[in-house]
Amino acid sequence: MVGLSVGVGHSGSPMSARRDCGAHPSLQESAVIPFSVLDLSPIIAGGDASLAFRNSRDLAQHAERWGYKRYWLAEHHNLPGIASAATAVVIGHVAAGTSTIRVGAGGIMLPNHAPLVIAEQFGTLEALFPGRIDLGLGRAPGTDMRTAQALRRYLASADNFPQDVIELQGYFQPARPGQAVRAVPGAGMNIPIWILGSSLFGAQLAAALGLPFAFASHFAPDHLLDALEIYRQEFRPSAELAKPYAMAGIAVVAADSDAEARHLFTSLQQQFINLRRGTPGPLPPPVDGIETRFSRPELALVAHAMRRAQVGSPETVRRGLEAFIAETGVDEIMIAGQIFDHQARLRSFEIVSGIHAEMARGESKPASAA
Repeated sequence: MVGLSVGVGHSGSPMSARRDCGAHPSLQESAVIPFSVLDLSPIIAGGDASLAFRNSRDLAQHAERWGYKRYWLAEHHNLPGIASAATAVVIGHVAAGTSTIRVGAGGIMLPNHAPLVIAEQFGTLEALFPGRIDLGLGRAPGTDMRTAQALRRYLASADNFPQDVIELQGYFQPARPGQAVRAVPGAGMNIPIWILGSSLFGAQLAAALGLPFAFASHFAPDHLLDALEIYRQEFRPSAELAKPYAMAGIAVVAADSDAEARHLFTSLQQQFINLRRGTPGPLPPPVDGIETRFSRPELALVAHAMRRAQVGSPETVRRGLEAFIAETGVDEIMIAGQIFDHQARLRSFEIVSGIHAEMARGESKPASAA
């Protein structure tokens, strides 16, 4: 996890212009940072994976028209409410239904896979959709330990994450004469790699490798500010990136009123608590009186995890997003929005795109929002 543009103002290394992580001239010139979309391809109660994929593609098409920078999908396994387990396949589905928006993984949980397989998968995607594919890499399994063992059979692979990232980078380099193992397709392709994280480890690794960094503050905000500080302080310029580029995920539920948005938000609150209870399920419909349905400790847990979420009317959400950007100084934000009703989800992302357009035009908030 985002969605997250890199290359703004980069002119140092000869590779920085090529490995720009999808920067776009108009966005480089704008004083407003890009907004992007993180999609878990939610399976709703009463729905199925086919509906989830149709909705993901439809949201991506709208996001492209509304000016979002990129559209990322996340790898999770054995979760009845998330359809994007075969992440590369879903990326292909979304990319085929769009034409300009960058599409990628936020992320691929690399310990679940051999680096060569990921190089081939994303090399294939880049060959099909040139110049539009991003590859975000995470260290967590994206599932429970039993499922993680079923995926790759041994759990020590997480300890090899830095080495696996470097191996994967090598497969995207131009093939050398006599090279015994190469990614076909993949070798010599310009596929931006991001490091994802929800702790300080990912920030340190991204800084050491000179790669863009995306923090999962949409569900694990505790170390957000410390991770950003470490990443910026320890960053080493590389062939891929001349200076640090940080993105942060943030959950947003926007509606025409604060009350409506809070009601829609209860779907995510329920899903989060059910997951923590060990009873994951499809994304449930919103409910009234959520405070009477769960214990105080459970409600406190979800409130802590979601304390960076922006939930409310356009004015409320704009104030929250502006404050978040000012506090963190991130170069891009990735909006996550788990909303049960697809039309309400579209409306939420439409509102956020309108907020971004107002910010880009330098429009002030209405007096009622002050």
